[in-house]
Amino acid sequence: MNLRKEIVTQSPDETFEWAFALAKELVSGTVLTLHGNLGAGKTCFIQGLAAGLGVNQPVTSPTYTLVQEYDAQLPLFHLDLYRINNELEAASLGLEDIFDAGGITAIEWAERIPNMLPSARITLNIEHGATEDERRIVMDIPRDLLPGTSEFTVEGFTNSTFPFQS
Repeated sequence: MNLRKEIVTQSPDETFEWAFALAKELVSGTVLTLHGNLGAGKTCFIQGLAAGLGVNQPVTSPTYTLVQEYDAQLPLFHLDLYRINNELEAASLGLEDIFDAGGITAIEWAERIPNMLPSARITLNIEHGATEDERRIVMDIPRDLLPGTSEFTVEGFTNSTFPFQS
């Protein structure tokens, strides 16, 4: 059964900090798929995730290289599939090897390869909110992907304490 969590952030900094905190809860092999329009905040979220994993270098979207690997406590594989039109084009990326590499995989534009994704994954839908900087993030996560507990609190966020809603 999946759990659902919704959070509204008021700035790119809040989006970054929320992803930073989430990174501390992830385990080896976790796959995150990020969905949202251009400019929704997917890359900002992944930058926070990377910082939370201990990446010590700039994180940019690999729009043209498609895959970027970052060394960290758990390796981070950042994929941007915006330029991929279908699963046939993605076949040469070695996704199974990436998923099995023992790191965290974050995929922007994952909807382009639905049949190539593992069923056990965290899905994040990021949307523009009521203001220019506000973002609504809806996260669906299999219950067994949060180790030991399904609770953590992101300090400073009034609506970001887990557990999730079933």
